[in-house]
Parts: sequence; structure tokens; C-alpha cells
Amino acid sequence: MGDSTNGSAPPAGERVIHLAISGTYSSGKSTTTEAVSVATGIPRTHAMTSREILLDLVPGKTVQELTAAELMTLGLRRLEERIHNEALPGSFVSDGSVIHEWIYGEARMRVGINPGANFFLRTLKSAAGLPVKRFYQQYMHAYGEITKARAKRIYDAYVHLPVEFEMKADGHRPVSEPFRKMSDELLIQTLEEMEIPYHVVGGTVSERVRRIVEIFDLPLVMPLDDAVAIARERVRAATEVLETDARFHAAQRSKSLRKRASYALRY
Repeated sequence: MGDSTNGSAPPAGERVIHLAISGTYSSGKSTTTEAVSVATGIPRTHAMTSREILLDLVPGKTVQELTAAELMTLGLRRLEERIHNEALPGSFVSDGSVIHEWIYGEARMRVGINPGANFFLRTLKSAAGLPVKRFYQQYMHAYGEITKARAKRIYDAYVHLPVEFEMKADGHRPVSEPFRKMSDELLIQTLEEMEIPYHVVGGTVSERVRRIVEIFDLPLVMPLDDAVAIARERVRAATEVLETDARFHAAQRSKSLRKRASYALRY
């Protein structure tokens, strides 16, 4: 969607800012971050989306069908990308942050590994996970400590986007409002715990971008309305490519009762 940070160092005397745009599923992070980047000229950093990674990691599966081990692999892959992109010199505005995958993993430990599934499937998953759940809880605790420590080192401030938009039920999102609400609350709690400056910014994408520019006194390289229009088109085009590919894989995979049962019994 947008360009990651480049390898060139900023000119002497130029202010460097590392800004993270926070928010849970369907909060408008990608469009807002892209618009801020386009409007200010500050590079946007991000990790590949879950759908992009899954095409290589486990082709044909949705996030809802992943086991706990596959979810851990997905989170670590996204963390690896964030660390690489954010280690390059110069300013950046990050779509999400290093704590986001930990937040989603921690929420899954509390709500259930497949929070959007029906009650019967969630019950099966919960029973299947009893022998190993303590291990995954310990793992998530350690993972959280590492990512929170890095966040405190790398980001100057956070902008948190509250839940204001409806969540799209595409099979790759948790499609569970309790899960989304818990994730949002955990994000705020973690920002408070880390004592990193943060601002909650709501409204339309244009209103959000204008407010972010004002808060951090960011320079503009183009009118805000133009930047928002460009950002919307970039995000739309990238999402369309992913959805087309997802539909292709969905058509190819088996949806037999046996396969669905095997997913249900794997934790």
C-alpha cells in the first residue's frame, strides 16, 4: 500500500519522529496511516497483512482455521517485519506497532483461539487446548514483555484510533465484537502501562489526519483532502488484490465435514 522507510539518513538538524498509529481490527489504521504518510512525506512502515503472510505460510487457510502454533508463527513473522522496517534511519509513521500481535494473542487466550466461531466450536477448541494452554499463556507473557520493552525504546508517541467503524466479516478478522472490544481495551491499558505519550483521535479519516498533523506539528507536502483520496485508493486497490486471491483459494480448498472437524479438534 505505501512505501516502508528508506535507507537514507535524515538531513542534519531535521526532526526525526517515530509515530505509531494504534487501534484494533477495522479501526481505520491503514487508511489513516497511509493518509498521514502521503500528506506529510513521512514514510509509512507496516507488517504484511495476515492474509498476505498466510498465502505463503498456510495457503488456503483463514485466520479462523489456524492452530495456536500457526498463530504464533504468524505473529512472529509480523514482528520480524516491523523490527526490520522500523530499524532503518529517519522518521516513520507505523501502521500498528510491535505490541499489536501480542495484544491479539493475549485476547485470544482470554476469549478463545477462534473468537468468531460459534459456541460449539469454541467449546471444542477450549477443551482441546486444556493440556497446553498454560504453556501458551506463559509464552504470550514473555512475548508481551519483549514487545512492550521495544515499543518503549522505539516510539516517541502513539495515536490510538477508537472503534468507530463496522467490522468487515471476511473470515480473516475475528468477527467477534467482544474480542474487538477486549483488544481495544487491552491496547489502552498497555499504553498506560508503558507510559508512552498517546492521544486518542476519532472522527472521519480526514478529521483524524488533520488532528494528528496538528498534535505533532507535522509539515505538509500536499493538501490533506488530496492525501486522503490517494490513501483510500491505495488501500482499496491493495485490499481488492488480497480479496481476489482469497476467493481463489477458498474455491480450491475442501470444505468437507471431515476437514472442518479436524480444524475444530486442533488447538
